[in-house]
Amino acid sequence: MAIADHHKPHSSDGKLWKLCPLWQSGTTSSSSSSTQNLHSQNHSHQNGVGSNNSRSTSSVTSVARSLLPARRRLRLDPANNLYFPYEPGKQVKSAVKIKNTSKSYVAFKFQTTAPKSCYMRPPGGILEPGESVIATVFKFVEHPENNEKPVDQKSKVKFKIMSLKVKEGTDYVPELFDEQKDQVTIERVLRVVFLDPERPSPALEKLKRQLAEAEAALESRKKPPVETGPKVVGEGLVIDEWKERREKYLARQQVEAIDSV
Repeated sequence: MAIADHHKPHSSDGKLWKLCPLWQSGTTSSSSSSTQNLHSQNHSHQNGVGSNNSRSTSSVTSVARSLLPARRRLRLDPANNLYFPYEPGKQVKSAVKIKNTSKSYVAFKFQTTAPKSCYMRPPGGILEPGESVIATVFKFVEHPENNEKPVDQKSKVKFKIMSLKVKEGTDYVPELFDEQKDQVTIERVLRVVFLDPERPSPALEKLKRQLAEAEAALESRKKPPVETGPKVVGEGLVIDEWKERREKYLARQQVEAIDSV
């Protein structure tokens, strides 16, 4: 299920509850002002028309913004589910490709409802515009009760992926999402779906390809960087060109002095 469908009613209700007192106070003020005489009403209207209009416009704008769905910064593949091979008693892997589709640097972070049996690699990071990464998700599969096999069925375990717009050069730390809670967007809530490893399927084949890509990317990051600069003779060795030239000059002078004798 898309996160907008899953979370929009909840977040909207919360914001509406917070805004209700403002609407109630506005109604009360209106009814009480109607009991005043016409002269005082006209006087207050003339003096406060500008400020009232400004407050009304601000309130309408804030309500409109609160009801609008959050703009997506990341594109996920798969978009709604995390597929795992069903192997009870083993640790299995899934993969999800995360791409930054915005024009800004974006930090992302994973959360799960089962932190004791799941973990992610990487659990978070920062992507530059257009950059993508394949995250690997590890999960321990419990043995089923009553020998039931929940293949091709959704598990209760969920993963939430959040995003946060950051400045270029920002170092990733999980605390970024706590320090800027108001700017955090919930991109998706992914559900766990088990696949039969013995039965070929498009989802299983795609999972194998993504896991292979993730492993290849991890191995490439482990390799030392290619040397593009001048070759270093030895660690900490500095050649003083002026000193070397002076020593050659003195040696040549000594040879000339010996020959003259």
